Amino acid sequence: MTISEFETKRFEKELEKFLAIRRPHPSIRHELDMGYRMENQSIEIFSIRPDWQDPDKTMEESHAKATFVKSKGIWKIFWQRGDLKWHAYEPTPSVRHLEEFLEIVINDEYACFFG
Repeated sequence: MTISEFETKRFEKELEKFLAIRRPHPSIRHELDMGYRMENQSIEIFSIRPDWQDPDKTMEESHAKATFVKSKGIWKIFWQRGDLKWHAYEPTPSVRHLEEFLEIVINDEYACFFG
């Protein structure tokens, strides 16, 4: 079961609020920026920067991911470790609302998402 169009729009608004808080100053966004992608039941938050070997290309570095489990009504929270695999965020493995996930990422209490 996929996320409805109404839910998608609501989630996009919350993600835009998150980016308004977390994005770098506009003057350096050509060197470092943040973005998100929604794919199926998951939302991924990542940074965007020029590729160090070819500055004309950009690269993405993933920081946080939440996957919605509609049957349980929860968001599972993941962070990407040095092995580049997604791992459950053990302090809070799931939350009920997207806003709670975004708050956890903003606070980054254990420096898992942004180091």
